[in-house]
Amino acid sequence: MKPLLLGVNVDHIATLRQARGTRYPDPVYAALLAEEAGADGITVHLREDRRHIQERDVRLLQQMTQTRVNLELAVQDQVLGFALELQPQHCCLVPERREELTTEGGLDVRGQFNRIKGAVTDLVQADIEVSLFIDPEVDQVKAAADTGAQAIELHTGAYADGGPAEQKAELQRLQHCAQLATDLGLVVNAGHGLHYHNIEPIAAIAPLNELNIGHSIISRSFFVGLKVAVQEMKQLMNAARVAP
Repeated sequence: MKPLLLGVNVDHIATLRQARGTRYPDPVYAALLAEEAGADGITVHLREDRRHIQERDVRLLQQMTQTRVNLELAVQDQVLGFALELQPQHCCLVPERREELTTEGGLDVRGQFNRIKGAVTDLVQADIEVSLFIDPEVDQVKAAADTGAQAIELHTGAYADGGPAEQKAELQRLQHCAQLATDLGLVVNAGHGLHYHNIEPIAAIAPLNELNIGHSIISRSFFVGLKVAVQEMKQLMNAARVAP
């Protein structure tokens, strides 16, 4: 089974900084520590209301990281324009609502096809790899492939929040959609709500290329340090990948 990559989301470092309006803690420094610990990429969400990550953060990450920056953004003109100017290696289009605490579901690619396809086309023409954050639903996977995006990120929130029966059903949906997307030529990533106690069944899904994890790693880092928190997560992912 191919190695599974880990993208570390450092948004919550910026959340803590913005809570006091200080210059610290710096999400860019956190990203560099995560890379030293073995992170394969750094994920940040530049929200329209700039509640945590700022343009300054993204620019510095682009200049200083040694892996790659995965810039999450809504299909919104201002942030799309910023992405086209900056040209990160990877962008992930996500839904966004001002009142939500965190992203609560996947894009409705099928229902907003023309708008999303237009954004994908603009980003791809700028030589940016594009992913779409979607729920594990067959029609959304097929619509995502039709937009011209190179990748998808499957929303694992329903799995993370469910009880044993719900998790079993969600795992089946995730496995099916991951294989379907692979068959359609898409790179398949996943994320949302994953932590140290629920990661292994997800990590064992063979077609997955990368998991994007933030809140649980940053929370764990308060007690063990960021490098150890990243290393512990990677160890769990790797163990699930080689388990019989």
